[in-house]
Amino acid sequence: MKTIWRECPRGDVVGQWSALYVTMNSRGYITMSRVTYERAGGPKAFIVYLDEVNNRIGLKPTHPSFKNAYPVGPSGRHGGKLVRAFRAMQEMGIVVNETIQFHDVVFEDGLLILDLRTAKVSTRAKSQRK
Repeated sequence: MKTIWRECPRGDVVGQWSALYVTMNSRGYITMSRVTYERAGGPKAFIVYLDEVNNRIGLKPTHPSFKNAYPVGPSGRHGGKLVRAFRAMQEMGIVVNETIQFHDVVFEDGLLILDLRTAKVSTRAKSQRK
Protein backbone atom coordinates (compact mmCIF):
# COMPACT_ATOMS: atom_id res chain seq x y z
CA MET A 1 0.00 0.00 0.00
CA LYS A 2 1.33 3.39 -1.00
CA THR A 3 1.38 6.16 1.66
CA ILE A 4 0.82 9.76 0.69
CA TRP A 5 1.38 12.30 3.45
CA ARG A 6 0.00 15.79 3.19
CA GLU A 7 1.06 18.53 5.59
CA CYS A 8 -1.78 20.21 7.44
CA PRO A 9 -1.35 24.00 7.58
CA ARG A 10 -1.71 25.67 10.94
CA GLY A 11 -2.94 28.96 9.53
CA ASP A 12 -2.41 32.51 10.71
CA VAL A 13 -4.88 32.31 13.59
CA VAL A 14 -3.35 33.25 16.92
CA GLY A 15 -4.52 31.35 19.99
CA GLN A 16 -6.90 33.30 22.18
CA TRP A 17 -4.55 33.32 25.18
CA SER A 18 -1.46 34.35 23.22
CA ALA A 19 -3.06 37.33 21.46
CA LEU A 20 -3.62 40.82 22.84
CA TYR A 21 -7.09 40.62 24.39
CA VAL A 22 -8.93 43.51 26.06
CA THR A 23 -12.63 44.02 26.82
CA MET A 24 -14.68 46.73 28.50
CA ASN A 25 -18.15 46.41 29.99
CA SER A 26 -20.90 48.85 30.97
CA ARG A 27 -19.59 49.02 34.55
CA GLY A 28 -16.24 50.36 33.31
CA TYR A 29 -14.34 47.14 33.90
CA ILE A 30 -11.42 46.95 31.49
CA THR A 31 -10.27 43.33 31.45
CA MET A 32 -7.09 42.19 29.76
CA SER A 33 -5.36 38.88 29.22
CA ARG A 34 -2.16 38.01 31.07
CA VAL A 35 -0.24 38.38 27.80
CA THR A 36 -1.55 41.91 27.28
CA TYR A 37 -0.79 42.84 30.89
CA GLU A 38 2.76 41.50 30.66
CA ARG A 39 3.36 43.32 27.36
CA ALA A 40 2.31 46.53 29.14
CA GLY A 41 5.09 45.91 31.66
CA GLY A 42 3.02 44.37 34.46
CA PRO A 43 2.20 47.66 36.22
CA LYS A 44 0.33 47.98 39.51
CA ALA A 45 -1.89 50.75 38.05
CA PHE A 46 -2.81 52.61 34.87
CA ILE A 47 -3.66 56.21 34.08
CA VAL A 48 -6.66 56.34 31.73
CA TYR A 49 -6.61 58.80 28.81
CA LEU A 50 -9.14 59.60 26.10
CA ASP A 51 -8.26 60.70 22.58
CA GLU A 52 -11.51 62.48 21.69
CA VAL A 53 -10.45 63.21 18.11
CA ASN A 54 -9.76 59.56 17.26
CA ASN A 55 -12.19 58.01 19.79
CA ARG A 56 -9.52 55.92 21.50
CA ILE A 57 -8.70 55.06 25.10
CA GLY A 58 -5.10 55.03 26.27
CA LEU A 59 -3.83 53.15 29.32
CA LYS A 60 -0.47 54.32 30.63
CA PRO A 61 1.34 52.06 33.10
CA THR A 62 2.10 53.84 36.38
CA HIS A 63 2.52 53.44 40.13
CA PRO A 64 -0.66 53.24 42.27
CA SER A 65 0.40 56.22 44.40
CA PHE A 66 0.30 58.62 41.41
CA LYS A 67 -2.62 61.00 41.03
CA ASN A 68 -5.43 59.65 38.82
CA ALA A 69 -3.99 56.11 38.87
CA TYR A 70 -6.48 53.26 38.56
CA PRO A 71 -5.20 50.16 40.39
CA VAL A 72 -4.92 46.80 38.65
CA GLY A 73 -6.64 43.79 40.18
CA PRO A 74 -6.86 40.11 39.33
CA SER A 75 -9.36 38.75 36.81
CA GLY A 76 -9.93 35.05 36.34
CA ARG A 77 -7.70 32.07 37.04
CA HIS A 78 -5.19 32.48 34.25
CA GLY A 79 -3.43 35.72 35.14
CA GLY A 80 -5.84 38.18 33.53
CA LYS A 81 -6.08 41.66 35.02
CA LEU A 82 -8.88 44.12 35.67
CA VAL A 83 -8.96 47.93 35.82
CA ARG A 84 -12.13 49.42 37.31
CA ALA A 85 -12.49 52.62 35.30
CA PHE A 86 -16.19 53.50 35.69
CA ARG A 87 -15.36 56.97 37.01
CA ALA A 88 -13.17 57.64 33.96
CA MET A 89 -15.98 56.49 31.66
CA GLN A 90 -18.42 58.87 33.33
CA GLU A 91 -16.01 61.80 33.32
CA MET A 92 -15.14 61.29 29.66
CA GLY A 93 -18.67 60.51 28.45
CA ILE A 94 -17.90 56.98 27.25
CA VAL A 95 -21.09 54.91 26.98
CA VAL A 96 -20.85 51.14 26.59
CA ASN A 97 -24.14 49.21 26.61
CA GLU A 98 -22.69 45.72 26.22
CA THR A 99 -19.28 44.17 26.79
CA ILE A 100 -17.07 45.15 23.88
CA GLN A 101 -13.83 43.60 22.72
CA PHE A 102 -11.05 45.74 21.29
CA HIS A 103 -9.68 44.10 18.13
CA ASP A 104 -6.98 46.62 17.25
CA VAL A 105 -5.01 46.70 20.51
CA VAL A 106 -1.60 48.32 20.03
CA PHE A 107 1.20 49.80 22.10
CA GLU A 108 2.14 53.32 21.07
CA ASP A 109 4.39 55.80 22.90
CA GLY A 110 4.16 53.84 26.14
CA LEU A 111 0.36 53.65 26.01
CA LEU A 112 -1.88 50.64 25.53
CA ILE A 113 -4.28 51.96 22.87
CA LEU A 114 -7.90 50.73 22.72
CA ASP A 115 -9.80 51.91 19.64
CA LEU A 116 -13.51 52.43 20.31
CA ARG A 117 -14.22 52.79 16.58
CA THR A 118 -13.28 49.20 15.79
CA ALA A 119 -14.48 47.56 19.03
CA LYS A 120 -17.24 44.97 18.63
CA VAL A 121 -19.61 43.28 21.03
CA SER A 122 -17.68 40.42 22.61
CA THR A 123 -18.79 37.00 21.41
CA ARG A 124 -17.57 35.45 24.67
CA ALA A 125 -19.72 37.83 26.72
CA LYS A 126 -22.72 37.01 24.51
CA SER A 127 -22.26 33.28 25.08
CA GLN A 128 -22.12 33.71 28.88
CA ARG A 129 -25.47 35.55 29.00
CA LYS A 130 -27.50 32.53 27.88
